[in-house]
Amino acid sequence: MAAVVAQSHFTFGLRAGVRNNLCFFDEQTVVFPCGNNCVCYNTVQRCQRFIPGSDKSQAMRALAISANRRYLAVSECGGKATITVFDLQHEQGRKRKVLTAGDLLVQEFVCMAFSPDSKYLIGQTGGPEWTLIFWLWEKQKVLATVKTSNTNNPVSQVSFNPHNNMQLCVSGTGVFKLFRYSEGALKQSSFPKVESINFLCHTWVTMERVIAGTDKGRLLVFESGELRREINMASKAVQEQSDRQVEMKKITDADVDEGPNVPRITAILSYSKGFACSLGSGTVCLFEKNEEDSYRRSREIRIPPDSYSNELTPAECQEIDTMCISPAEETLAISTDRGQLYSCSMSSVDINKDEHVHFEFLSQPFHSKSITGLSICIRKPLVATSSLDRSVRIWNYETKVLELYKEFQEEAYSVALHPTGLFILVGFSDKLRLMNLLIDDICTFKEFNVRGCRECAFSHGGHMFGAVNGNVIHIYSVTSFENIINLKGHNGKVRGIEWSLDDSRLVSCGMDGAVYEWSTQTGKRESESVLNSCSYTGVAFSSDCKTILAVGSDLTLKEIQDCQVLKEVPADEVAQTAVAVSHSGRVVFTGTSSGTIRAIKYPLPIQKEWIMYQGHCGPITKMVITFDEQFLLTVSEDGCLLMWKIVNKEGRGLKSNRQIIHTEEILATKSDLEEKTQNMLELKMRLEELQMENEYQLRLKDMNYNEKMKELSDKFSQQIESLKTTQQAMKTEMEKQEREHQESSAEVTVKHSKEMKDSELAYNQKLVVEHERFQDLHRKYERMQEDYEKQLKAAEESRKLATEELTQQYEAKLQEKTQILAQCQDDTQQQIREYKEIIRQVEEDEESMIRKITINYEKKLHTEKETNTNLNGEIALLTQKFYSLQKQINDRCADINKLKQERQRLLGLIRSLESDIEELKRQISGHEKTNQDKDKTISSLKKKNQELEKLKFVLNIQSNELKKQIEPQQDEISEKMERIHQLEQELVQIDRSNTQLKLTVSDLRLKLRTKDKEMHKEMLKVKDLETHLWRLKSDLHNCAGFIQEPKKLKDSVRVLYSHYVPLDDSVQKSNVDQDLQRVLCRQREYMEKTVNGLTARLAKSEEEHNKVYVNIMKENMTLITEINELRVELRSARTQAKEYKAQLATFKKSNKSRPNLEERSRQEPKHEGISPSPVALADL
Repeated sequence: MAAVVAQSHFTFGLRAGVRNNLCFFDEQTVVFPCGNNCVCYNTVQRCQRFIPGSDKSQAMRALAISANRRYLAVSECGGKATITVFDLQHEQGRKRKVLTAGDLLVQEFVCMAFSPDSKYLIGQTGGPEWTLIFWLWEKQKVLATVKTSNTNNPVSQVSFNPHNNMQLCVSGTGVFKLFRYSEGALKQSSFPKVESINFLCHTWVTMERVIAGTDKGRLLVFESGELRREINMASKAVQEQSDRQVEMKKITDADVDEGPNVPRITAILSYSKGFACSLGSGTVCLFEKNEEDSYRRSREIRIPPDSYSNELTPAECQEIDTMCISPAEETLAISTDRGQLYSCSMSSVDINKDEHVHFEFLSQPFHSKSITGLSICIRKPLVATSSLDRSVRIWNYETKVLELYKEFQEEAYSVALHPTGLFILVGFSDKLRLMNLLIDDICTFKEFNVRGCRECAFSHGGHMFGAVNGNVIHIYSVTSFENIINLKGHNGKVRGIEWSLDDSRLVSCGMDGAVYEWSTQTGKRESESVLNSCSYTGVAFSSDCKTILAVGSDLTLKEIQDCQVLKEVPADEVAQTAVAVSHSGRVVFTGTSSGTIRAIKYPLPIQKEWIMYQGHCGPITKMVITFDEQFLLTVSEDGCLLMWKIVNKEGRGLKSNRQIIHTEEILATKSDLEEKTQNMLELKMRLEELQMENEYQLRLKDMNYNEKMKELSDKFSQQIESLKTTQQAMKTEMEKQEREHQESSAEVTVKHSKEMKDSELAYNQKLVVEHERFQDLHRKYERMQEDYEKQLKAAEESRKLATEELTQQYEAKLQEKTQILAQCQDDTQQQIREYKEIIRQVEEDEESMIRKITINYEKKLHTEKETNTNLNGEIALLTQKFYSLQKQINDRCADINKLKQERQRLLGLIRSLESDIEELKRQISGHEKTNQDKDKTISSLKKKNQELEKLKFVLNIQSNELKKQIEPQQDEISEKMERIHQLEQELVQIDRSNTQLKLTVSDLRLKLRTKDKEMHKEMLKVKDLETHLWRLKSDLHNCAGFIQEPKKLKDSVRVLYSHYVPLDDSVQKSNVDQDLQRVLCRQREYMEKTVNGLTARLAKSEEEHNKVYVNIMKENMTLITEINELRVELRSARTQAKEYKAQLATFKKSNKSRPNLEERSRQEPKHEGISPSPVALADL
């Protein structure tokens, strides 16, 4: 056995195709399947715990977690379908029970569910039986089974009513059934007609209400198993209809008419506020419950677009498989059909109600298809993987983080990391690309014409790399990018290559059964081993590079040296696909086609001795050991990257002889750096602006808050004063109440004392009477006791005499009975002997009879079995015919129903058309009568119209004359308006110049203030110097007193010198101060001159501005007066027009009464001219 052990450490990936493949264990831990394990992932601590699957498992079908979050049920199919229940509270996920279907032949369990109290479990088997099994799982007891569907209608989900352990729901294609467990059987409690609806999911919302989602994007509401209404997904308001027949017709019509592009509802989940459901690709809709017992579509959460994704496979086009919510309803998590995990905080959804909410990755973005390449480097803890999902990903196995990833337009077949971790080789179908690993991107900088490169590897020194093209191995220089050597010799495709530690040799294996060892300097083969019956899939050097280890299709691990196979380790029936050797040479790891990993001791044993670990659910494609021998990394066709911790049997990590120092250098392009620096500068500027704005806003807020504080303080002070007054009033009332209470209590105490005295006297008298009665009764009791003692003594004497007589009688009877018993025992022994002889004879006779009967019944059974097999075959044929005929009958019935509906619809149309025809005939007759009347009215109106046209001609002439008079006035108004506009522009320019002058004046004032401050400082300095001089004079006067004493004079002068002359640089300082004073004086004079000049200019500009303003005002006054005059004229013209219209109206009325008026109106224009006067019209 191997002394080195591998432990599951961390995994990157999700096993898709498992029903309910994501669930919460607690607020921070999720459970999901990966490979052949179930993983408990803590999202905060970023650690994982593994629950391995069974050894003989072929596939995992479904997961289910109990309501108390303690038990996990895993459905697996292999030789026999099983459900394994694990205890999640145990550290290693202890296996509790394994459930089977008993005598039923079951291939798989499609879906499962726990009861609300976690005592019962239901499992739905697959086709063709589709049987629902109901377990009391802790006792492994099947309580009931029922068939839920037929072969053509698969079941998608089963669930318990969360408020009732005995009620179940089953949904699928044309299936929606409610069952109730009673009297040891599952009985169907509802029979809705939903044969044409494909249900994908459902959830219990209340005790009787279930909401189900279909493949046509519809949400149907069932209550007590009956279809009641539909929730409209188009608008945010939920529209409901109570009439069930109309609703059923709408639903069935919609299911027939919907197109193939309708978004499917694949997952639905209920929570305290309502429910959430998936709507198409990458979208989750939240519905909240209203007061009217309906649901309102409140929010949408989407999967965000991936910046590294290409256009062919966008991230937002993923379909959601499973949804789950944490126990406290803080986090919503989903899994997709591309093997990705996302989560979203429900609190952020509630806060950001006006913004778009997006999901985030729960851990890291995973591969969604088979992983084809795996590589590590020396100087960094990085792992590179390539996959058929067209992506290349760079992982950090120390921090367990995805560092980089990029998706391409083509599938990536192979990958190799440079030892420095700065470059990467990726093989595509058309070319081999050498790329830089930048800080946030993977960029191509060299391409090689190597098509379909399935294997590539850098040398350990990093100066060369090998790439496989079919059966040829190309070796290139990394520095010059030249093809140094081409290694030719394989007859089949090369499946594996590896460099020796000194890069002088390279080993390769291929599908042709050949293992070659090449010299990288000469390109010649140094050794070879060919076995045509085996196609090799993996090859590796031993730790000392003296031997070669290879695995292939012949189910053995071979150790090859000098063209000979030294050892062969036979395996089981599973082929080994990959091999990796530890650098210390203690253990060899191999991967198999079933996804298991084997640890084999090195040197290789002769017998089958290894440790096997459950890892992946597909063939392992690549495996590698890190250079520090801490981790084993494996990838598989299931799209998972699994990290194994390599430890000894004591659980400690291996100590490597190599000292590997990981570097932190990264590559970055100059353009990226320049962009980032530019962004930094822009952000700094923006930050400064925001700081200024924030400071300004804070000041404003402080001002507002101070004002509010003052207002509040005033209010509170008023309230305090009012409360004080109320308190004083309350105190006075309290004092009054206390006085009253004291007075009343004093009165009550006096009354109570009087009553107590009276009651004491009464009770004393009663006690005397009772004491006398007690003495009389005591005397009577003593007399009675003496009488009873005498009677007891007499009774005891009589009892003794009676007992003696009875004992004598019963002893005589006992002697008689013993004699009778002895005789009976002898008789019973004789009868037992006779009975045994009779039983022996009867048994012999019955055995002979049973033999004869068994022979006869065996013959009958044989004949019955033969007839039964014949009948089963006939029944199978008849059932097939029955199902086909039933389908035909159903199809014909459906066609008949459709034709009946069409016939009824056409009959209704015919009746409606006949009624329309009759109504149209009536309308035509009415229209003919009205047309005659209208013809008469038209002829009369034509006459009136001719008269009005004549009068219109007269009025047009008058309006033209008025327009000629108004046009010159309008021209003057427009000119005045233009003049006003010019004057307004001049005013704006003058205002701008004034603002500029004000700014310059403010700047000069600030400068003057600074100069005044400097002058003040200089004046202070002068005062200090004057005080200094005064002190010096006083000290000199004191020294002059010591003229007669030279020593004292000398000491005093020294003291003066030390006090007033501290340094030699004082002269220079004084000179500098004088120069500064001169410069300040000059600047002050210059500033005063500039200020005087500016004030003079200001005064002039103000005078000019005032003059211009006065002129503008005068012109405005004149214009306003002219405009008012024009308005008066317009009003007068309008009044004239109104008068003319009134005259016209009177003219029309008079025209009806006077037919001869028409001749007069024609003659009058001829005599009077073109335009008649208003006086003439008035006469008319």
